[in-house]
Amino acid sequence: MAPEVFRRWAARTEATLERLLPDDAAEPRRLHAAMRHATLGGGKRMRPLLVYAAGTALGADETLLDAPAAAVELVHAYSLVHDDLPAMDDDDMRRGRPTVHVAFDEATAILAGDALQTLAFEALAEAQAPAALRAAWMQALARASGARGMCGGQALDIDATGSQLPLEALQRMHSLKTGALIRAAVRMGALGAGADEPTLLQLDRYADALGLAFQVRDDLLDIEASSETLGKTAGKDVAQAKSTYPALLGVDGARAKLEQLALQMQAALAGLGRGSDLLQALGELAVRRNH
Repeated sequence: MAPEVFRRWAARTEATLERLLPDDAAEPRRLHAAMRHATLGGGKRMRPLLVYAAGTALGADETLLDAPAAAVELVHAYSLVHDDLPAMDDDDMRRGRPTVHVAFDEATAILAGDALQTLAFEALAEAQAPAALRAAWMQALARASGARGMCGGQALDIDATGSQLPLEALQRMHSLKTGALIRAAVRMGALGAGADEPTLLQLDRYADALGLAFQVRDDLLDIEASSETLGKTAGKDVAQAKSTYPALLGVDGARAKLEQLALQMQAALAGLGRGSDLLQALGELAVRRNH
């Protein structure tokens, strides 16, 4: 059942993104084309799936979740565009295609990332939802995206390049860089269902474990998978002397960490009932994925 539901939710996300993104036949065409190149036709859509899974587990209607699902993916797409820039990770391939600054140019890539980020908040502001819910969604996404979340984690990553962080510092960095947006996706879905504070905190624990698992698996794939399989350049963590879980724990230790995080996700979801099955399935996908 889970793969079928996930495909349907991914298709919903694609349709919403297609509707929100500007037409590349309209001016400024190059900017619009870059935004579409960065967003459409690829990616696992993990964050939108988490919005739908958390919301529907608690009784939200899928239609209400379309806007937050698309918004969190737009922020994720913007982050990848900027992450790939020469001043950041300097990568020339993403999702099996040239990165935006390669396919277009660096200035267009910067503007496309900026425009995708603002489009995310426009989508939430104009969503067909009560004003208080729209405000809560925007607060959750803004907090996860800025200096206390994704941007802060990226800054810590840049500062740490070329040195080995202790495990606690590495986990903090990734809880911001990767985990904050995953936590926001789960929370935005739950907010759509009117979840109370204890439930939100319970789901935060699940999302925290999931975000770390996602990163540990990424670190393992960087050394175990090919660029063709990954859809991006493999081996960059080693080449850039980045702190990673395999570097600190060894490959076997990193795999053991993944198993520990899988158990933490299961424990965090206990008590939510059968509605949490799809959240559990997404956690297992993050741990077992091959790319």
